[in-house]
Amino acid sequence: MHPRVLEVTERLIARSRATREAYLALIRGAASDGPQRGKLQCANFAHGVAGCGADDKNNLKLMNAANVAIVSSYNDMLSAHQPYEHFPEQIKQALREMGSVGQFAGGTPAMCDGVTQGEAGMELSLLSREVIALSTAVALSHNMFDAAMMLGICDKIVPGLLMGALRFGHLPTIFVPGGPMPSGISNK
Repeated sequence: MHPRVLEVTERLIARSRATREAYLALIRGAASDGPQRGKLQCANFAHGVAGCGADDKNNLKLMNAANVAIVSSYNDMLSAHQPYEHFPEQIKQALREMGSVGQFAGGTPAMCDGVTQGEAGMELSLLSREVIALSTAVALSHNMFDAAMMLGICDKIVPGLLMGALRFGHLPTIFVPGGPMPSGISNK
């Protein structure tokens, strides 16, 4: 490693040691506590499963199925997000076939710099990452989940999803990209 890069890296490690250790302690504590839905009060748990179908509700009630949170940045304006329209139901069905449950835990905003370039909304672009992180953390905050799937694409959305998911770093999390984004208007 280049000496200057090594020097900067060592400074970052030293400077972030206390906060990194606090974060890791938080995550270790959450991981050692295990899934929390079995510890929820009856009314809290009832709210957490109220939107489920009968089979999913029963599996969650019996605590014999993993419950996977689905967080999505889907919208129908941006072509890169189009695959996500049907993903939640497909994911839920695949999880059912494996004996697990999927719940759509929440949606996040999805801003596109390509649309807002030169427009007043562009000033919200970087801020949107923080809103996405907060939205993701709120979606995962219900103590109902054993794992999570993040459906998002784009340079603000994926970091925002990651930042929010890291608050719940004890949950195994998979990121599902949407694929390439076709142009809205042909250049022909």
